[in-house]
Amino acid sequence: MQLDWHDAEDIALLLLEQYPDVDPLTVRFTDLHQWVIDLPDFAGDPEESNEGFLEQIQMAWHEEFTNQ
Repeated sequence: MQLDWHDAEDIALLLLEQYPDVDPLTVRFTDLHQWVIDLPDFAGDPEESNEGFLEQIQMAWHEEFTNQ
């Protein structure tokens, strides 16, 4: 599965799996950006990231985090 910046919910699930004890709302966007591009299935262009994409990922991750 190849992911890019538009796959916020799939990315959120992978981040939850990788960082199960991290509250997503405490993660700085610079760190979140790095964590996303470091995911093995992420194939998006790191330069295409923006605050909107990162916020969508963070909110999707937060929703999954609070529902676990």
